[in-house]
Amino acid sequence: MSLLEIAATLFCLAALLGYLNHRYLRLPHSIGIVVIALAASLLLIVSDLLIPSLGFEDRVRQALEAIDFPDVLLNGILSALLFAGAVHIDLAQLANRKWSIGLMSSIGVLISTFVVAGGAWVAARWLGGDLPFAWALVLGALISPTDPVAVLGILKRVHIPQALEAKIAGESLFNDGFGVVVFTVVLAVAASGGEGGEAIGVGDAARLFVVEAVGGAVMGLAAGYVAFAAMRRIDEHNLEVLITLALVTGAYALALRLHVSGPIAVVVAGLLIGNHGVRFAMSDRTREHVFQFWGLIDETLNSVLFLLIGLEVLVVAATVDNLPLALVMIPIVLIARFVAVWVPISLLSIRRRFTRGAIRLLTWGGLRGGISVALALSLPPGDTKSLILTITYAVVVFSIIVQGLTMEALVARIIGGDTEPEDAEERVV
Repeated sequence: MSLLEIAATLFCLAALLGYLNHRYLRLPHSIGIVVIALAASLLLIVSDLLIPSLGFEDRVRQALEAIDFPDVLLNGILSALLFAGAVHIDLAQLANRKWSIGLMSSIGVLISTFVVAGGAWVAARWLGGDLPFAWALVLGALISPTDPVAVLGILKRVHIPQALEAKIAGESLFNDGFGVVVFTVVLAVAASGGEGGEAIGVGDAARLFVVEAVGGAVMGLAAGYVAFAAMRRIDEHNLEVLITLALVTGAYALALRLHVSGPIAVVVAGLLIGNHGVRFAMSDRTREHVFQFWGLIDETLNSVLFLLIGLEVLVVAATVDNLPLALVMIPIVLIARFVAVWVPISLLSIRRRFTRGAIRLLTWGGLRGGISVALALSLPPGDTKSLILTITYAVVVFSIIVQGLTMEALVARIIGGDTEPEDAEERVV
């Protein structure tokens, strides 16, 4: 299939599934697309089992493999979605909660990585499987960050206190970039232990981490300032929208070329343009057009991404033998998320107040999504990749459908009519 045929197929399917969901299921848009795509994929699998001569599943799987999901997401869709999310974030709200967001998106990710790794290693041995601890850490690194695409999609329809919303949104944006850096380092360590591989020491891993994370932030700040300076000197909304598009694609591509974190770069650039740029470099008309453009990009790419997540079950279906371990890992990942939230919040609660039910809401609202699937698909071929991919897909589907659909009810149950001031830090109960 040509690039045009692939794009046409994805957009047509996303539009069709979106229409069917809006017309009949009336689920949240992204979740509805996942559910329908997942149901269609399972229907293809069943039809091929009943009538093997049809061969529908093989043809669709071959088409999916031609798309190269990791490359499409990590080197394409992700940059636009992260920028679209960051540009709408209030930097003042983020700054007021810098300690909680910073700790959860860094220390929290590391804690979750090790808890998931330990749980996966023990569970694999208990079920008679083989998952080396180094590769269990890879699983922990790719599944620990919450997905900003899924999280921000849920926040659009769930009404929670502004303080808690800022914390969830900010954490999802930053722990995604941090998590990709951790994944890169852990994968390098795990791969270096293979045959013929040169072992990577702690110093090398730490240096790689600093270069990726700090380099990405500096890159995003520099690129964002260049775009801001250009936009400040003109007042032409179409050109300024084009400048933001150039910023996203150019900064992400340059970050990858320089081997620094692209996700962190576009998040920092998005925060700069969405706050400093809006106040000092945009007219009201330009601001309206910029936000409308990135809102449309966000909704469109979200639809395509969640469509791919639903269809990817055809790729995972061949590894059904790993399903028992995958199901065991769902509660383990939730426990790891709880610990990763509880530790930072408990430390900060000594001197700060938090909204009622913060730990429970942050735990259940930590959705996983396409980024985890893409990272799992990007692993080197082998039995370990098949195992990690099955676990990742099971956790992601549970996260999007079960956690996503019940988040609103959980908020209503925990917070209800709470009238606590929105600028107050959250109170743990």
